[in-house]
Formats: sequence, structure tokens, C-alpha cells
Amino acid sequence: MGESTSVTNGFSQSRMDQKINVYIWDMDETLILLKSLLNGTYAEAFNGLKNIQEGVEIGKMWEKHILALCDDHFFYEQIENYNKPSLDALSQYDDGRNLSDYDFNQDGFGPPYDDSNNRKLAYRHRFIAHRYKQGLHSFLNQEMIKDLDELYDMTDKYTDRWLSSARIFLEECSAGHKKTSLVAADGINESSASKYQHINLLVTSGSLIPSIVKCLLFRLNSMITDENVYSSWEVGKLHCFQQIKVRFNHPNVRFCVIGDGWEECEAAQAMRWPLVKIDMRPGGSHRFPGLTFRTLGFYFSVVYGSSDAEDEE
Repeated sequence: MGESTSVTNGFSQSRMDQKINVYIWDMDETLILLKSLLNGTYAEAFNGLKNIQEGVEIGKMWEKHILALCDDHFFYEQIENYNKPSLDALSQYDDGRNLSDYDFNQDGFGPPYDDSNNRKLAYRHRFIAHRYKQGLHSFLNQEMIKDLDELYDMTDKYTDRWLSSARIFLEECSAGHKKTSLVAADGINESSASKYQHINLLVTSGSLIPSIVKCLLFRLNSMITDENVYSSWEVGKLHCFQQIKVRFNHPNVRFCVIGDGWEECEAAQAMRWPLVKIDMRPGGSHRFPGLTFRTLGFYFSVVYGSSDAEDEE
């Protein structure tokens, strides 16, 4: 993460006079369901209407795929003990070397934790970011893609469209709830009608590489770019939020946190940012399906005051 106090770290100079909404998402039990499937708490909330064991089995299948992709395609066995808050955390060590013929298995990466190994870890992070941008189809065969699609559809059906509804809502946030939007190369989405910028960030308590893999598997990578995935595994969510505030430090920026856990609640309160607390229980409005763009606008207005951003709906 950069230490710049200017919003230009994430924006071009021409956009700085525009209003910017930054949505800071939790992952598990917010954008996706996984832990609550594995431990049965999602199904238990339905008082017998959901088969608990079916949810557990679905969760185990996801867990298997996540671990396999981490190990086989994202260097997880090599870098598991070197978790960083983001893929660009070591970018100052990256000398830009061409990695097309680089042998990651023969470069001697490992202890001690010195500049040389920081550079080798930065190479791996750059490779992972490139793979993330390309998507699953760039390195998985069609049979595996078909299996993952079937598992996604099975999970979406079991959870009453939680996954697809969350993804659609994420797209709405990206576009500012407008039908037409311009997607810039830096992952910032700009509504062509309102000229508001809308940015989705992910701050997850999981370690970085499995979180990157989950974004790919659960089809979130087109709305959350690689530089906008943060892991609070070691540093805590408040630290990540503070770094995000530094990155997007500008009077026109508004922040909103969406998640289900106590840590983002405390961190959002400390930052004086609005928090939308996700509740998995059926029948609520702060869940998927259920959460609306209008609800986010209400939380924005409570903290920042009313603006024409909400009126655009």
C-alpha cells in the first residue's frame, strides 16, 4: 500500500473534482457464504427448512477447490508463511524483471527475510496479480471450469441466490446503480450519467492468497481488481482501513463498510465511517437478496449528509 496523501494514488488528476464512493466489503458471510455452510449456522437459521449436511458438503467442496488452486497455481506452499496485506505491499522491491521465463521453483526463495527474498516474493505477487487479471479460463481446463460452474449454481440454489444477488449488487455499486458505466484500466468505475466514481474494495480477515483465489472462484474479480484486495490477517482491519484512508485521502471521497463481523464494526466506528451490518437470518433486509442501493445511500447520508448521489436513483 502506498503512503501517498493524495487521491492521485488511485485516480487520474482529471477525476479529482468528482465525488467518489468507496465501498469496503468483507468477504465471508457477506459477499460469499462459506464458513456458515461448513459449520451449519447458515442452515440452522432456517429452523429445519434447510438440510444442514447438504450445506456442509457444499462448503467442503469449495474448501477443496480453494486449497487446490492455492497450492497448484498461486505458490501457496511457498509463501503461506509470508502473508502480506496486499499484492502491491512489496512493490518497492520489484525491479520489473521479465518473468516469462523465470523459474519460481529454482530461485532459492525462503529464509532469511531479507531484500533478496522480498524481491522474489514481489515477483510472485506480480505473477499472481497478472493471473488474477486473466481469470480462471487462462489456466484451468474446460472440464474444471464446468465443475466449478456447477458447484457455483448448486451453492446459489441452496442459498436462495445469495451468491448471484451479491454479485449483481456489487455490479450496481460499481456502476453507481446506472445502466451505463465506463470501466477504467485501473479498476475504477465511473457512471457515464452521473460522473460519480464508485470503487469496490475487499478487506478480508483471511490470508491474502486464499482470498485472491476465492475472488476468482466466486466470480468477484471483474468488480474487485487485484490492487483492491486487502488481507487484515496479521495487521487487523483498522490498520487496513487507515491505509485505505491514506490512499484515497480527498474531501470528495466517502467511505462505506459492508460486513458481518465485530472487527469491521469496531474499525468503521473508529474511522467514523458508515457500516451496513450483514445479517444472514432469513427475512431481513441486510442480506442477499435484500440489500438495496437505496439502503447504502441512507447510510451514506446519515454520516456525510444528504447529497445528489442518493437522488440519482
